[in-house]
Amino acid sequence: MTKTRTEASADSAVTQELRLPALEIQQGRGRLLYTFAMDGKLVPKIATVSRIRRDEDALLHGYQRPEVLAHVAAIRRYIETDASPLLPNAIVIAFDERVRFEPGQTDSDNPGYVRSGTLIIPITEGPDHDRPGFIVDGQQRSAAIRDARVDAFPVSISAFITNETADQRSQFILVNSTKALPKGLIHELLPGASGALPTPLRVRQLPATLLEGLNFDARSPLNRMIQTPTNPSGVIKDNSVLRMLETSLSDGALYRFRNDEALPTTGYMLTVLFNFWTAVSQVFPEAWGKPPRKSRLMHGVGIISMGYLMDAISHAREGGDGIVEVEEFAAHLKSIADDCRWTDGEWDFGNGIVRRWNDIQNTPRDIKRVADFLQVRYRNR
Repeated sequence: MTKTRTEASADSAVTQELRLPALEIQQGRGRLLYTFAMDGKLVPKIATVSRIRRDEDALLHGYQRPEVLAHVAAIRRYIETDASPLLPNAIVIAFDERVRFEPGQTDSDNPGYVRSGTLIIPITEGPDHDRPGFIVDGQQRSAAIRDARVDAFPVSISAFITNETADQRSQFILVNSTKALPKGLIHELLPGASGALPTPLRVRQLPATLLEGLNFDARSPLNRMIQTPTNPSGVIKDNSVLRMLETSLSDGALYRFRNDEALPTTGYMLTVLFNFWTAVSQVFPEAWGKPPRKSRLMHGVGIISMGYLMDAISHAREGGDGIVEVEEFAAHLKSIADDCRWTDGEWDFGNGIVRRWNDIQNTPRDIKRVADFLQVRYRNR
């Protein structure tokens, strides 16, 4: 049975405590999981949703997408109208260290990895972000229970305790990686995630980190131009930039800055990227910053094919040493500028293949055709 206790301390923001019977489960080294039940109507009093956003300095905060209203409404109707509703999946909450566990009497028959006791959760006055918990998974269910016209609805809770936002983000990604979570949201969260991640996510962490630098570093020529959940007005699709980065990291201009250390030299990588795309903006000003329907340079086919050209220019340097400066990139780009048709005219690919500028699409065939065309023109300059 849930109990509350009024705090007597006048200088504390805590007005009540929930004391909930719970199990503490040892899952991994230093990893404790708490499982318990409580009235779902009380969840908003102890946990909030950490909405993904960026502050005025472009720093990422939070990790959750907005509530899906149709989904919330469907769950609410089910709770209100079904004669015996059942929501078996646990809501996952990350608590900060204000939450504590008091073990109960040891039972020798219990396995060594679990013990029973009481989880003590403070209820605080003030804004939502002062709550001791953040919902990692189950925000739609929690919102539906909150809004449902029922007096109470008990739910199962799985919780862990951490003060690290990076740990919360990692758990959010892991919990949702098999669900229909927008890829753009995962890409924005990956740079700030910590701990072990599945291999498909781990290999995307470095490209996602570089994308974040391109999009939110004030020195970047692509500053605020890449469309992401926290920058929906960007004109360039994040997937196009990620593909360009992944190709270059695999065997292009960025590959040689990778090393065996835990942290690759991202600073050098970003300098190369800043220099190249600054040169692109200077050589093709008429096509720069426009939406893809008005400029194929800002289209997936332009971003990816120009990425191949960045790699070719970097490899063409004798010995491949040093970082190509803006002026040098620009000089090389000018050699193929007259062959490009980003905003008007026709591409003449040879062998009778002629395409209007806006007939070029973000397909593997068109990307390869434009990329090969630019590299051949560059090598034959």
